[in-house]
Amino acid sequence: MGGDHGPSVVVPACAAALKDLPPTVRLLLHGDEAAIRAEMARCKLSEARAEVRHAERVIAMDEKPAQALRRGKGTSMWACVEAIREGQANAAVSAGNTGALMAISKLILRMSADLDRPALVASIPHAKGVTTFLDVGANVDCDAERLVEFAIMGEAYHRAAHGVAKPTVGLLNVGSEEMKGHEEVREANRILREGAIDLDYKGFVEGDDITHGAVDVVVTDGFTGNVALKAMEGAAKFMYGELRDALASGLLTKLGFLLARPSLRRFRDKISPPPAAPLLGLNGLVLKCHGGADARDFAKALRAAADIAQSGFASEIERNMRRLPAALAPADRASADGAA
Repeated sequence: MGGDHGPSVVVPACAAALKDLPPTVRLLLHGDEAAIRAEMARCKLSEARAEVRHAERVIAMDEKPAQALRRGKGTSMWACVEAIREGQANAAVSAGNTGALMAISKLILRMSADLDRPALVASIPHAKGVTTFLDVGANVDCDAERLVEFAIMGEAYHRAAHGVAKPTVGLLNVGSEEMKGHEEVREANRILREGAIDLDYKGFVEGDDITHGAVDVVVTDGFTGNVALKAMEGAAKFMYGELRDALASGLLTKLGFLLARPSLRRFRDKISPPPAAPLLGLNGLVLKCHGGADARDFAKALRAAADIAQSGFASEIERNMRRLPAALAPADRASADGAA
């Protein structure tokens, strides 16, 4: 029910996604039963593969996370996440309020492996594959320990989702030199450099390295990550639109455009960041889809949820989290020495 469009986009997306997913995959649709069933009839979506669960209320897109927690029970978002905790679903996908989704997911599912906060992760395409980029919006302010946690989560996710045995990791900064950046990012760099955590850490990377594939995993705070992600999305739409308009500017070019349309669509898909970002660090899989996602994007998010649900990244996160206290100990000792 959430997002900018509700059932008019989500239900057709479900119908499209199920065509590509195994017949054993079933969906639970939480929201206004009458509105959902009307769309199911229009899309010819079978109830054998999509069960409707009525929810009286929705969380508004502009509602604050604290308010969402207080009045969340009975909403479609709450019911969707709760289905994971109850073992009725393997993953949840929502295009609703990001802050509310994070708060409700953390409350219901709890954090795994002593992690403090979940992080939103995006897979950014580049010429050689994809870059795992996090956090892209869940945590605006992050200290050094949070950035190290994100590095652990991102590395484990990249290994599980993209099949890389030993992903390389970098911290996003305004330059590659050790003295650059604010205190938190320099301290996170020190912790990762000392190597107590089993990561292939390469140091600082810059913004253009995200799409160059300089490292497999790029780590930053949610404020910077969200701005960078939306800038990339805007650039991708601009380039595709300009190319499409140029090819449709004359009679002969219009003919060429019609012939090239399948290739242009592949080009658009290649340069566009994915429409959904998993929330890493929870005891369950939750994916946040863009609020303005169309049916095509939401269907992609559902397919991604089915794929990620089969990966084992959670166990990888737990393995490296056991090393974190030892990695942080030198900083703690240094603080104690300074105080003395």
